[in-house]
Amino acid sequence: MVENILEIQNLTVSFDSFKALNNLNFTMDFGELRVIIGPNGAGKTTFLDVITGKVQPTTGKVLFGGENLMKIPEHKIACMGIGRKFQTPRIYLNLTVKENLDLVMNRHKGVIATLFRKVPSAETRSVAGLLETINLVGKANIKAAFLSHGEKQRLEIGMLVAQSPDLLLVDEPVAGLTDEETENIGSLLLNLAASHSIIVIEHDMEFVRQIAKKVTVLHQGSVLCEGTMDEVQNDARVIEVYLGAVEKI
Repeated sequence: MVENILEIQNLTVSFDSFKALNNLNFTMDFGELRVIIGPNGAGKTTFLDVITGKVQPTTGKVLFGGENLMKIPEHKIACMGIGRKFQTPRIYLNLTVKENLDLVMNRHKGVIATLFRKVPSAETRSVAGLLETINLVGKANIKAAFLSHGEKQRLEIGMLVAQSPDLLLVDEPVAGLTDEETENIGSLLLNLAASHSIIVIEHDMEFVRQIAKKVTVLHQGSVLCEGTMDEVQNDARVIEVYLGAVEKI
């Protein structure tokens, strides 16, 4: 039985003489919500790029449910059950909220879902259920172009969930949001964590504290430390590297 949904071994990504990732090791359990923090240039985006197959590593392995993802094309990795949400929402602005969800509802489901993941709650099994989950029932027939930024973020997360991924990769979901919208995104991710494994990349430390049980800190392409938010903020290595720049982490 595979214990981890994601295991990264000795991962290095080099661009000429620059190492975006440097002998990085990382493991994540099924059903875990993990937040990854680190300053610009720490390797966070490259980390997601390698998991999704957008970038091939120089050395190392990425194991998803025990299967090595190296050399597998990006579109096939997506079909295996990995969904990625970029910082800027990628939705169809000329379609309604419901039409956006309808468009992706019946795409291929990952094999891992059958073998390992928790059974999704009833709320996420239909478009109507998804509208409730992302709290956009009242906006179902409104074109996505007229949604607020926070609502667009929730819609795109719903579109990912509609594809039944086993692992959600969510990049800075609360950048530029109001406090209320930030809280809504946090509640949504915590709700989804009951039936999905989720990695969140984030800079907003208050938001991280809202959702994270475990935080991984990246620094210069490697894992600097891991733990609860309190443990991370009190870690001597983090203090040494980030003292005076906590809000930039």
